[in-house]
Amino acid sequence: MRQGRTYLKKNDQVEVITGKDKGRVGKILRVLKDQDKVVVERINMIKRHTKPTEMNQQGQIVDKEAPIHVSNIQLICPECTKTGRIGKKILEDSTKVRFCKNCGESIENK
Repeated sequence: MRQGRTYLKKNDQVEVITGKDKGRVGKILRVLKDQDKVVVERINMIKRHTKPTEMNQQGQIVDKEAPIHVSNIQLICPECTKTGRIGKKILEDSTKVRFCKNCGESIENK
């Protein structure tokens, strides 16, 4: 499997475009670049069974977020508040920025 470059970063607002959580919006908690996946807050929830340990005397069932592939989510532009494609460009001061192809505004983590 070929690993691609991802344009997503931690704390970006994204919307799920396919799957069981289609249409839901959340914030990225972690980016797994080697797997082309991201973990989004309260999206793709799974149940994890934990064994009893010294700290946790009783075993329990824990809800946690599972990674979702980057092709199944789309970034929400903070300026125009729409989902859309993202481009990269280099400014005059030689800094790389991401920009929204709908409105043309730059996207920065706020």
